[in-house]
Amino acid sequence: MFIDHQPQMAFALKSHDVDSVRNNTEGLAKAAKAFKVPTILTTVSAKTFSGPIFPELQAVFPDLKPIDRTTMNPWEDKNVTDKINSYGKKKIVMAGLWTEVCLVDPVLSALDQGFEVYFISDASGGVSDEAHDMAVERMIQAGAKPMTWLQYMLELQRDWKDQTHYKEVIDIAKEHAGGYGLGLVYAGSMFGGGEGK
Repeated sequence: MFIDHQPQMAFALKSHDVDSVRNNTEGLAKAAKAFKVPTILTTVSAKTFSGPIFPELQAVFPDLKPIDRTTMNPWEDKNVTDKINSYGKKKIVMAGLWTEVCLVDPVLSALDQGFEVYFISDASGGVSDEAHDMAVERMIQAGAKPMTWLQYMLELQRDWKDQTHYKEVIDIAKEHAGGYGLGLVYAGSMFGGGEGK
């Protein structure tokens, strides 16, 4: 679930560089799509306050319409929870802006409903380092598990000999995983495509 990756929310980010959050969010979205993870996009007051979802995120899921709402906690919007519960899963992964409001609230709500909850800390961000860090601490104390977007993708891949999503994972890493991705470009160039093997 991608929560409120929108311009107005990004303008106030101080815990992370906006470009990094955009890159990490896009990498996370591409990983979810590659592994066919059921995905939900949400926005808050898109037409009256926060603006459209990040264009690069929408481009990954061009046919997925964000669920727009007015509540700070997406879990309090029936359209969101109906969609979540329709998948019949007991694990949920979330990323969102801001960490201290629109991410921490649904994480705590999902835990209360009995979900096993993971959150992607580097595809999320807060209005200050302290706001982000305290929200992360609160979520961990409540039982949620923190991850980074790259960690999430590589846990989905699990084994380099599994070729099912190998090329997609390598391509996503090359584009979005910084030095690791550049290392894959280098290895492919210097050693004939032996990335990750």
